Amino acid sequence: MRLGLGHILTFGVVLGTIPVWCAASTRTYRNPIIFADYSDPDIVRAGDDFYLICSDFHLVPGIPILHSRDLIRWRLIGHVYRRLTMDPKYDRPGHGYGQGCWAPSIRYHEGKFWVYFCTPGEGLYMSTSLHPAGPWEPLHEVRRARGWEDPCPFWDDDGNAYLVRGAVFGGPVVIHRMSRDGRRLLDDGTTVYHNIVENPVLEGFKMHKRNGRYYIWGPAGGVENGWQTVLRSTCVWGPYEARRVLEQGSTPVNGPHQGGYVELDNGEAWFVHFQSSGCFGRIVHLQPMRWEHDWPVIGRDTDGNGVGEPVLEWLAPSIAGAGAAVSDDPRESVDRFDSGTLAPDWQWNHNPRDEHWSLSSSGGLTLTALPARDLRSAYNTLTRKLIGPQMTVTVELDVTTLQNRDVAGLCLLCERHSWVGVAKQGAKSSLRMVRAVKPEDWDDIEEKTVKGPVCPGGKVWLRVHVAADQTASYAYSFDGVNFTAIGPANVPVTQGWWKGAKVGLFAYTTPEDRKNPGGQARFLSARCSTDR
Repeated sequence: MRLGLGHILTFGVVLGTIPVWCAASTRTYRNPIIFADYSDPDIVRAGDDFYLICSDFHLVPGIPILHSRDLIRWRLIGHVYRRLTMDPKYDRPGHGYGQGCWAPSIRYHEGKFWVYFCTPGEGLYMSTSLHPAGPWEPLHEVRRARGWEDPCPFWDDDGNAYLVRGAVFGGPVVIHRMSRDGRRLLDDGTTVYHNIVENPVLEGFKMHKRNGRYYIWGPAGGVENGWQTVLRSTCVWGPYEARRVLEQGSTPVNGPHQGGYVELDNGEAWFVHFQSSGCFGRIVHLQPMRWEHDWPVIGRDTDGNGVGEPVLEWLAPSIAGAGAAVSDDPRESVDRFDSGTLAPDWQWNHNPRDEHWSLSSSGGLTLTALPARDLRSAYNTLTRKLIGPQMTVTVELDVTTLQNRDVAGLCLLCERHSWVGVAKQGAKSSLRMVRAVKPEDWDDIEEKTVKGPVCPGGKVWLRVHVAADQTASYAYSFDGVNFTAIGPANVPVTQGWWKGAKVGLFAYTTPEDRKNPGGQARFLSARCSTDR
């Protein structure tokens, strides 16, 4: 079954307009503009439209494309690729977790959109499209290489093309000559900057040219507590001087860095970046920006040290015709899986085995229970991002076609996973709530189980609530109205393999070495509600 990558369906708050805050009398906005895991964002402007992409690591479809007309309200319109085909490890759950696409870049050049990214173990890849919603060209392998990360293409005024990239876990800034069609590197690269004392773990590069100067933007200092650095030179090959331009300072916004900037026709400039926020992942902020003496000044320099700090609230961008910066998204919405394609905010935990899932024309998502040891090794787990600062997801599950030793339910997929679901033993289907308490060793996961009652009928409703303190609570219902708590009320929710935790729908059967698939779990609906 093919995924409808270009199909836009308002499900949850990611597909609708993402919630923002707007004062009643003054057009302002409040950060974060996207309280969801759009890590390592990059942004490009094409006329009156803005497009944002992010890292998606091992999840597929990958590299989401978001669209906005005002830089505040964003809508998910598609993805760059459907599968990761450069290594068979991405076909199996767990084997490619935390790998895949790292820190992609998007550019608009000669009437096309260009996206570049590296996978840490395989190489450098690119794709192009006439429109960000797709279709995108199949991924092209520019260079097979290990240990590369965070590339960005750059076309100079004379048409010559270059690519800047880094090394895994931060390192030297390397520039390559590139063919003008962007499909080949013409050399092995030249290191133009490396200073691990001033800028350790320098990565996430974006390259621009302005007023005859070349700029390379890059975060330094690490995900949790780093800062934004900008390098500047009058020559592509350097020498480059470095300046710290954004840091946490006295604000609660830790690690405000790694992103991209755009300029408007009226001279305004804006910078998007992430903030690491635990189980909600790396959420997106928008900062005002201006230029002084050919250096960017981002946010507000509240302590007078010459380095900007993030703003939490600011006047919205002055964009003619963009409309008032208000939120009109539904705070609660339901996906009944009846549109013929999966809504684009759903992502698989690996390249899916398409023959083992389906959508019904009358509604419902069916997952075949494939052999697995536990949740983390389960095939075809369908996930979506958490939306902060708190979120509730309720699913309706038909268990009538489960077989003996099958398990199916609703989970939080992360390093310390947990789930509520149904376990079939013989003729009985019983409620279970399971949480990992020792997730450090992949091959020796310790779990604790709370047993619930036997399902009296063929349907059960499962619910998870993730609170602002990043703990979860689970509940179940046999009528969809009256819910009963199961398990602890404050299960810790962690991040997962460089991403935030994911809500997931799953089904698997045991034992792991079972030769044949089990039965089927049919998810009839998924209801999402969030509170901003």
